[in-house]
Amino acid sequence: MTTAATVASATAEYSPQHRAFAAVRILFGFIWLANTALQLSPAYRTHFLGTFNADWVSGQPAWVMAYGHWMASLVGGIGAHFVAWITIILDAFLAVSLITGLGLPFLAYVGVVYNLWLWSTVGGFGGPYTQGATDPGTAIIYALVFGYVIASRSWSCWNLSGAKAQPVAPAAMHTARILFGLLWAFDAFWKWQPFFLHNAVTYLQQALPGEPAWIAAYITFFITVINAVGPFVFGVVAAVMESIIAFFLLIGGKSLRWIIPVGIAYSFGVWTTAEGWGAPYLPGSTANKGDVLGTTNIYIIAFLFLAAWVYFRPHKAKSQTD
Repeated sequence: MTTAATVASATAEYSPQHRAFAAVRILFGFIWLANTALQLSPAYRTHFLGTFNADWVSGQPAWVMAYGHWMASLVGGIGAHFVAWITIILDAFLAVSLITGLGLPFLAYVGVVYNLWLWSTVGGFGGPYTQGATDPGTAIIYALVFGYVIASRSWSCWNLSGAKAQPVAPAAMHTARILFGLLWAFDAFWKWQPFFLHNAVTYLQQALPGEPAWIAAYITFFITVINAVGPFVFGVVAAVMESIIAFFLLIGGKSLRWIIPVGIAYSFGVWTTAEGWGAPYLPGSTANKGDVLGTTNIYIIAFLFLAAWVYFRPHKAKSQTD
């Protein structure tokens, strides 16, 4: 068989669902590539060890503080600049792997572990979970999306590794969906707290400093609308929306077909307002006390993996997601 015939035969194996999963995987890879580029700033390496203080800020449990001090001592002993370079190089490998499919699924498992480590150190386990908390942090959703890369077997299409198309394991996708639902339920719990309900608009106001003029104007428009409607009403709406998203992600079934676009739209709204489009992209200042494009934009990637599963599933497998 000629090379052209082999390629044509391999391409014919790919279903629309395979292609959809691969497209989302590649998009996630370009986000990782952007994160890597942002972290090349010398300030990222200079401030790297200082970001570990997230584990011992006021309000963190004693065991988290002890863990944070131990981990900071370990990184300091190895050399903070050296470890920072390792994270940058690893980020680059993960980006290339996601874009090309090379090294998957092994590097996706590495991505899960690596992001859980970031979440537990520079992310402070998402805490402290005291007044004003709204979510469990940044790196935890990155870890979950690497789980989607694994569950969807998204490396089996549009890759340089020669991997052949593989059927998606429904149990793995259901597990990833439930974990995503639990993450939304955790978010929703904090939105129902009195502090958030009465101060929700302040999260948008806090996003304004350092933003470019057009982003500041965009956020200010929504602040004006929220103040006109009533900040408390806005807080309740946000809490209700996140509760609805969590509930329908957890129960699954046919409700996924409409909750996915709702979740994408809501996540986009949060990312472009309270997170200010992930900006300002200043050295060592964004998101997880490093330089990344944001948090809720990665929630969108998780929804896109679900969309590929739900909207592009083979007809014979329809019952597996209903």
